[in-house]
Amino acid sequence: MTELLAGELTGQGPALEVGVGTGQVALPLHEAGVRVVGLDLARPMMDELIKKAGGRAPFPLVQGDATRMPFGDGVFGGAYLRWVLHLIPDWRAALGEIVRVVRPSGVLLAALGDRHGGRRGEIQERVADLAGVLVEPAGLGWADYESLDEAMATHGAVKRPLPRFTEVARDGVAEFVDGLEQGAFSWTWKIDPEVLANVVDQVRRWAEDRWGPLAAIPRDAYEVVWVAYDLPG
Repeated sequence: MTELLAGELTGQGPALEVGVGTGQVALPLHEAGVRVVGLDLARPMMDELIKKAGGRAPFPLVQGDATRMPFGDGVFGGAYLRWVLHLIPDWRAALGEIVRVVRPSGVLLAALGDRHGGRRGEIQERVADLAGVLVEPAGLGWADYESLDEAMATHGAVKRPLPRFTEVARDGVAEFVDGLEQGAFSWTWKIDPEVLANVVDQVRRWAEDRWGPLAAIPRDAYEVVWVAYDLPG
């Protein structure tokens, strides 16, 4: 992934990551020579990035709202986002802001999250059912590239598919369940923390009875989809 994104962003001026989080994408890109600027609404996420980087921010980090970015017009050569538009209710406004802060003829690279399948999907649905909530994103639907294409076309952007590749999930099923309990997924935020902890504990025991120790389950492999949108000059 780093090589693919760096090939699009290197030499184009500073690149903005919308939803930089803990730096899973930004830190490797920075090390590859891309001039990264990170934006995120959640300061604790960026604090974790700083910890991972040795206690000091390796590139500029800005706490801000993606729908009202604190940047001037055309200050970035490109922008990218990964698994973030489903978190933003007014995701179209966020796209408009990206188009504003990226220079003409710049590029936006985007990867949308997807609904979990396999064992993770079963676990997720069981937790949601027991907690009485729906597993639905607050913003753009998972993997809804059609709506993203339409929105970017209104800004005059031209879609350019990028090569697909396969990755092995960073976390296994055990870590996924831990993440559910810790409220790491946006759809869990509407659940009372005590209720969530009790539900996840039930589902963890159910999953272990069904599949055995969760830590022993092999990590999933999945296809990664990135698309580029070339902005008009």
